[in-house]
Amino acid sequence: MRPRIRDASDKLRPPRSSFHHDGEPKFHRKHPPPLRTMFGRWRKWTVLVAAIWIQASTGTNFDFSAYSSHLKSVLGISQVRLNYLAVASDLGKAFGWSSGIALVYFPLSVVLFAAAAMGFVGYGVQWLVITNIITLPYSLVFLCCLLAGLSICWFNTACFILCIRHFPTNRALALSLSVSFNGISAALYSLAFNALNPSSSNLYLLLNSLVPLVVSLAALYPVLIKPSINPTPDSESRRQDSHVFAIMNVVAVITSFHLLLSSSSTNVTSSARLHLVGAIFLLVFPLCAPLLVYARDYYFPDINQRLHNDSSGYVMLNIDELKMQKASVTGTAKEGNIVRLGDEHSFGLLISRLEFWLYYIAYFCGGTIGLVYSNNLGQIAQSLGQSSTTLVTIYSSFSFFGRLLSAAPDFMHKRFRLTRTGWFTIALLPTPIAFFLLAISSLQQTALQTATALIGLSSGFIFAAAVSITSELFGPNSVGVNHNILITNIPIGSLLYGFIAASIYEANANPEIRTVVSDSVVCIGRDCYHKTFVLWGFLSLLGLAASLVLYMRTKPVYHRIEQDRVSVTTSSYKDVDSM
Repeated sequence: MRPRIRDASDKLRPPRSSFHHDGEPKFHRKHPPPLRTMFGRWRKWTVLVAAIWIQASTGTNFDFSAYSSHLKSVLGISQVRLNYLAVASDLGKAFGWSSGIALVYFPLSVVLFAAAAMGFVGYGVQWLVITNIITLPYSLVFLCCLLAGLSICWFNTACFILCIRHFPTNRALALSLSVSFNGISAALYSLAFNALNPSSSNLYLLLNSLVPLVVSLAALYPVLIKPSINPTPDSESRRQDSHVFAIMNVVAVITSFHLLLSSSSTNVTSSARLHLVGAIFLLVFPLCAPLLVYARDYYFPDINQRLHNDSSGYVMLNIDELKMQKASVTGTAKEGNIVRLGDEHSFGLLISRLEFWLYYIAYFCGGTIGLVYSNNLGQIAQSLGQSSTTLVTIYSSFSFFGRLLSAAPDFMHKRFRLTRTGWFTIALLPTPIAFFLLAISSLQQTALQTATALIGLSSGFIFAAAVSITSELFGPNSVGVNHNILITNIPIGSLLYGFIAASIYEANANPEIRTVVSDSVVCIGRDCYHKTFVLWGFLSLLGLAASLVLYMRTKPVYHRIEQDRVSVTTSSYKDVDSM
């Protein structure tokens, strides 16, 4: 009699001894892994937590509006020249490539502290100026803003490298989570400002200078330990990683709600201090997330098994493996001499693509306008008699929500099939609605705060999703260069949109309302930004239209990628069945 050939299902079928007499499965407590193994796994997550801390403390460009009015008054400059200082901070992104060159010659820890040193000098000198300790010409203050903006790019590069090196099998999730925390920096600094000294706006510059340096020192140990990485983790490790990421995302949402709700009660210093302690606890808590998952698997194996069986379909993907499999299925990257969307694009080929310019216009008329709006929140709040601290906190918190929502295409892929460019179009929709709402009823506090929340939500999603879209449309290996080409629209938009807003602001200023220096004017009333809001609203409609055309043109690309993924999955199952 021929022996029965065991198929792949036999490997997954538990033995009969694993069931009770009534058919219910038994759950046996696992032997605890060696302490050294658990500590090694935990050290990997300390690297991600360190990246989260760095990102949460280095989004210092988002709180510019909180102290810009004070800086304008001290320097005695016009609104146009103040806009140039905001442009200088954004212009630092144009030199972000220098951090990549530095990493070729220096270790990551050196690059991290070089970024901290640039921020310490850039913001520290501005703090000395705004407190009247020293006096500097406008050109040197401009250079300090440029240096501070460059430090943010170096910090971002360090965090990207940390996530890529230590999470090779799920780098996209690690990157999206860490980048999301960059959006709450302004809310954190506003909370610290209210907890320490809410009467002095120059405290923002001091915090911008010192906090990233202190956080870099705290993150030094995880950066230097270099935990061992398993390039091919087993199914148990991948499952544990997915649960840890889920816990960290939940903690991230709770952190954002905490910061948002605390903004309404920060008028009392003691209350603000309690909220600040709570925010710090929520930032430290992710260190415990891996330990909770490991302890649950050991002490509650029945819960662990049920969670494993009732999986929601959330899958951890190895990006490198997926690219290799895609190459094996699709064959060559070219059809004849024609490079398709999704293949690697050189600089010359990139700028010749209509899809790139549609993408560029959508970003330029969407996320960049939202960033310029955040830079002008100080003057907008001042002209409408509102609190700039509250608006900065709202914008920061909802920007954080938007960044977290940028992972929606990955989490909802099986339930809601929409391409990432389609999600990009949906994310742009709140921006024109918000600006037209501001143009109609900006004097109402509720309308102002609602519009600020919508703009923060929209721009946060765009900032976080842009890297993935660039990678999917123009090639993953060229994303570093191509994405830097894309974000050249940020300093251009900051200069153009900011100049228009500043010109309209000064044209509507009352000449009788001036500070000691005649060049600095203050505009009060609805007319200061009314025309700006209308103009930004129509420009954002242009960006929405460009994104819609981009979505229609790129649907076949994502359909092809999905077919390749299905082909790879089918062939993988066939390989398993043949075992």
